[in-house]
Amino acid sequence: MKDPTGLAAARTATKQAATGALVGLALGDALGFPTEFKDVPSILASFGPWREAALPRPAVVTDDTQMTLALARAIRTATDRGLLAPLRLTRPLREEFVDWYHSPDNNRAPGRTCLVACRKLDSDMPWQEASQIASKGCGANMRVAPVGLVPGLSDGQRAGAAQLQAALTHGHPTALAASDLTARAVYLLARGTEPLGLVGRLRSYAYENRSRYHHGWLGDLWTYAHDATPEDFIERGWDECLAALERLAAALRDPDPETDPCLATGDGWIAEEALATALHCFLLFPEEPLTVLRRAACTRGDSDSIACLAGAFAGAHLGARAWPKEWEERIEYRSELLTLGALWDA
Repeated sequence: MKDPTGLAAARTATKQAATGALVGLALGDALGFPTEFKDVPSILASFGPWREAALPRPAVVTDDTQMTLALARAIRTATDRGLLAPLRLTRPLREEFVDWYHSPDNNRAPGRTCLVACRKLDSDMPWQEASQIASKGCGANMRVAPVGLVPGLSDGQRAGAAQLQAALTHGHPTALAASDLTARAVYLLARGTEPLGLVGRLRSYAYENRSRYHHGWLGDLWTYAHDATPEDFIERGWDECLAALERLAAALRDPDPETDPCLATGDGWIAEEALATALHCFLLFPEEPLTVLRRAACTRGDSDSIACLAGAFAGAHLGARAWPKEWEERIEYRSELLTLGALWDA
């Protein structure tokens, strides 16, 4: 339904959903950085009760936030030149990923898939050849939140951009579908969707798009896999994401906030599990943003990626007011996060 009065857009700008999502993403990343690769008993022994976890000093982020900012800058460059379109986004995105690859600050335990793909992107080869077609790691969707925050995109632009940014490094169809769903979740929450209905809306979206291959955005990527048709290729990804959303729905029917969410929805090292477990953490405490981050950081899995996505969901839902000033003021890359958030909130 159209909103001729513009009230929905006004409410979104007032709550500053883009600022909230970007800051929340970085805060979750910083909170989960020290707990990554640790099991829950080790985390509790080192940091105390999970509900009391403090933001580290200094509040240093990982490659998750760095690559989110790379994507955000690429989108800003592309939209400064006109409507967001495949060729207009691909060039700056490729350049930003290569710059990240060579940066001296790229020392935060980045994922192997991103490193291999970005090294190959630093060449003349088509990006489809650089893409790691067998990888569905969470690096595909840990960085996609900006796609859900940019105003004025059509559903097709949002889906195509989300899948393209994933595909430059992670070419597996599940990486593409999970990135599309992650951006969709951020978009819906920023626009005021109630958390209670979010999983249902994401499942409907997955079914509606299950056989849609975005040729204009992805080109011949599907031919690098073993599938007979592009539809067969992308359906594999959506089916794995639908299975992850089903596990999430089952977990939320009988929620246990004190139990590690990874036990129900996965450890988050792969894209569909990162989405499901981050949503799990958020939907346990949709009105308690710091509890969301703390729960996500105290998990046995890829805690920084789970917490950064959970922070993006909480920030998109509640806006910039979700985060205490004393936390926001200490986060690494604060100035750039706030600048990009203000741009899209405007």
